[in-house]
Amino acid sequence: TLAAQIVGGAAVDVFASADEANMAKITTAGLAADPVVFARNSLVVVTPTGNPGGVETLADLADRALSVVLCAPEVPCGAASLRLLDAQGVSVTPASQEQSVTAVLTKVAGDEADAGLVYTTDAAGRDDVAWFVPDGAADVVNAYPIVVLDGAPNVEVAQAFVDFVTEADGREILASFGFDAP
Repeated sequence: TLAAQIVGGAAVDVFASADEANMAKITTAGLAADPVVFARNSLVVVTPTGNPGGVETLADLADRALSVVLCAPEVPCGAASLRLLDAQGVSVTPASQEQSVTAVLTKVAGDEADAGLVYTTDAAGRDDVAWFVPDGAADVVNAYPIVVLDGAPNVEVAQAFVDFVTEADGREILASFGFDAP
């Protein structure tokens, strides 16, 4: 959605994306050059606290008796989920496909689903879900690029922000929220 708004002419200084595919929409449109990866994130399986569905592996998500919620394929967490499931040979028929990680977490935490796939950073520190790193997650890692847009209304401030995010203090803050280094 953000990439589409920027391509559509929204006045934006900085664009940071949860995947490189959405950043490519911006660079391909000629609106920015040379994005820098500032963080990485991988997927985890989340279940309601107590794991009532007994989900212990990624393969368990294929059990049609379970209600599994995924992000929609067009959003970064959905695209990553499909890559992980495909790489591990797991076929899942989701009960729903959500437009955000937050929506997946809300359904799982509210016992509306037995499991879901979300980013580590979204599950970490929550007490209303349980989570584990599935096999193959280390092979499906989203890179998060950031860039100052060409024609940014506040170029100096935008560049200062990008510099902060990509340097030691910014990376330390990102690490405290569970992001991996670029």
